[in-house]
Order: sequence, then structure tokens, then C-alpha cells
Amino acid sequence: MTLRFGRETAGVLTLGAVFVYLTFAAPAFFTAENLRDVALTNVPVLLVATGMTFVIISAGIDISVGALFAVCSVICGLASQWLPIPFLPLVALMVGALLGATNGALISFVRAPAIVVTLATMVAWREGLRWATGGAWVQNLPPNFQWLGLGQSAGEVLIVASALILFAAFWWASTNLMAVRAVYATGSDEEAARLAGIPTKQVTFWVFVTIGALTGVAAMLNAVRFAQVPANSGINLELKAIAAVVVGGTPITGGRGSLFGTFVGVVLLGSIGPALTFLGINPFWEKAIQGLIILMAVLLDSIGNWHQARLALT
Repeated sequence: MTLRFGRETAGVLTLGAVFVYLTFAAPAFFTAENLRDVALTNVPVLLVATGMTFVIISAGIDISVGALFAVCSVICGLASQWLPIPFLPLVALMVGALLGATNGALISFVRAPAIVVTLATMVAWREGLRWATGGAWVQNLPPNFQWLGLGQSAGEVLIVASALILFAAFWWASTNLMAVRAVYATGSDEEAARLAGIPTKQVTFWVFVTIGALTGVAAMLNAVRFAQVPANSGINLELKAIAAVVVGGTPITGGRGSLFGTFVGVVLLGSIGPALTFLGINPFWEKAIQGLIILMAVLLDSIGNWHQARLALT
């Protein structure tokens, strides 16, 4: 994935401006405690947005990740009662990948629209989980479930480090593996990619498996922060992930994008709420400001496309 000035740079400059302003207006924002809380809160968003970047680049969309996140969280809580804690990451990954494969199979091989499939699975998984649990939280977890038995300080470090390592691995893959080029090609022009010998159906399938697996891991890393697992977690997670990807410069139409931009989008949108708190501004403005940033990102992308079209005609 290449760095595209004009799209990603806008996000970087906005983030830089926000941080410069906070340096003078609310220096307490940069305390170690607050930065730790911001990082922990946004670990799930970062991992899900990583997978969402590939989905959107492939010209797809997945709005079921919030429900998938809730299912994986509950399953991790239940599994911890009869499996050793070190097996939880594997359980989360496998369950997430399986649910992602369900989406991928319906979209790739049945050829159903991604928005329709993931809307249906979002409702099915969320309501199915509500029926199975009765809305009750998973309680009576083993003592070593919270923070993976490492204690809060070490557990926090492990959660953030694990997320950053996974993100770095996908970033490296996106810039070094030719397989990722197939994702770009599929999102840019699926028919042309197919004629060029790229197995576009398999590309789409594995992209959804990937986001499912990453969402499962994100659910596990988030669940172990607490002594109980709620059955309604992950609400609006899909919107946060999609917003971070779009703010990071990836057009919703696919074919282009980068994980660097997604990272910037996650940090920018995830910093707004805490920043408002330290500035003494009503936190209810958070959604409005996030919406404005998303709108600006879309407008900048449209202006960039219009400018490129004009250059192509001259």
C-alpha cells in the first residue's frame, strides 16, 4: 500500500493540528494514564479497522462486525470456564474466522450483495446471541480470565502490544506481499482482474475471513479487560471501523487505500472524546465532530477524484 498525499496527508495534518492545540489548551491529555486509556479503548477499533481496510479496498463492506464481536466475546467468556486461558486467542480467532467465512461464502460464491449479506448476519447473530443468553452477562469467570491472569499493568501492556504487533504484521504484508495486489485489483475492476487470472471470488472470500478473524481477536483482547462479559458488546463498532478507514483516505468505492491512513483515522477519531473531556466541552459533541470529520474526508476524496478526472482529460 502506497502513501497517497492529498488523502492521507489531510488526516495527518488534522491529527497534528488537534495534538498541537491540545498541547497548549489541555496538556493533561498527554498524561501516561490518559494515553493508556485511549490506547486500550481503541484496540478493538484498530484491529477491526485493519480488516475493514482490506474489505473496502476490495469494494466490499461488512456491517456485521459489531455483532460478530459480541458473539466472540461471549464465546470467549464461556470457553474460559472449561478451557485453559492460553487457548482463548485461538478460540476467538477460529470463531471469528468461521463467521467471517459465512459472510465470505455468501458474497463470493452465492454472489449476494455484501451490504445485504452482512446486514442479515448482523441481525441474525445479534438476535441469536440475545436469545441464547437472555441478555445476561457471562459471569463467574475464572480468576485468571481478567488481564489473562497477568495483573492489570502487565495485561494492559500485553493487549496494546498484541494489537500493534498484529497491525504491524498486516502493514508489512500490505507493502511486501504480492497477494495484496490481488485485493487492490479486485476492488478496482473485478472483471478485469478475473480476466487477468486473479481468482476474484477467492480473494473476496479470504478478505471476509480475515476481518472475521481480526474481529474475533479484538473481542478476546477487549473481553479480558473485565471480570464479566456483556452480551451486547460491539454496538456501533462497524461504524467506528468504517469511519476510521474512510477518514484515513480509503474511498468507499474500493481499489485504493492504506493501513497507514487507517491508523491515522483510528487515532484521530478515538482522541476526540477524551479531548473534549479535558477541554471541558460537553462530550455529546463527540459524534457531531466525528461526523464532520468524516464528511470532510468524503468531500476531499470527491474533490481529488474530480481533479484527477480533469487532469486525465487534458
